[in-house]
Amino acid sequence: MTPISKPRSGFGVQLPVAFDPRWNRIPGISVNGTVIEVESERYFFRFETSTWLLCDWRIVTDELLTAEETSQTVVEQLALDVVKEYGFSTSDAGLVLSTAWDVYDYLFRDEHLPALGLPQVTAGHLRMLREVAAFMALNKVELDGHISNIGPCWFLPAVTSVVFDLEEGEAGMLDEALHGTWFHEYRRIESIRAHTALGGRLVHGRQLVPGHSGGACVPYGASMETFRAELTGLRQEWLAKVYSYRAA
Repeated sequence: MTPISKPRSGFGVQLPVAFDPRWNRIPGISVNGTVIEVESERYFFRFETSTWLLCDWRIVTDELLTAEETSQTVVEQLALDVVKEYGFSTSDAGLVLSTAWDVYDYLFRDEHLPALGLPQVTAGHLRMLREVAAFMALNKVELDGHISNIGPCWFLPAVTSVVFDLEEGEAGMLDEALHGTWFHEYRRIESIRAHTALGGRLVHGRQLVPGHSGGACVPYGASMETFRAELTGLRQEWLAKVYSYRAA
């Protein structure tokens, strides 16, 4: 990850790979090859805090990715122990984005495609998931369940239809892969380990694709009741904003 000069009220970062230039359709996002700039005031629907909890990806890969749960310690406890020992607060949003890229580049590996059971999901779709999920990491849920930061990439079916020109059925299929089929039990455990680098665990807003409720990496112990109540109350308003970004 290479930090670059900050745009007004935002941040910039250079990632190892180029993102799709159609991300420029989303207000506040500027993509120029491997360089990504985010103008916070334009990108976020709600932006109340500029700090995030992270663990160093190298520590996660060295100490957790190959760790096995036992009859005495489940993988969630192993992950929580790593967060408690190595977690740190950062205001470097570029570091959040680059760490998220490491996490999702690992989770959405092309090698998993043959065993997915969804032949319509391609390597191109996994690239889309990696890019969307990286931006998703900028969202934030507090311990009391309050959604403090939320942007368009919370809602995967909507944002993939806007950025990648996917039809509704294809976007829904991709959302189902993220929140359902992709994470069977083995990859669910893999997901718990990897999301430790983002300071929490992946939580789904709603399991059914038509709900368009997305999800987020939330801290262990966060109130799910408050989280779901807030999301339900404002979901339609935020969804409408995302769809308003469609190319004419």
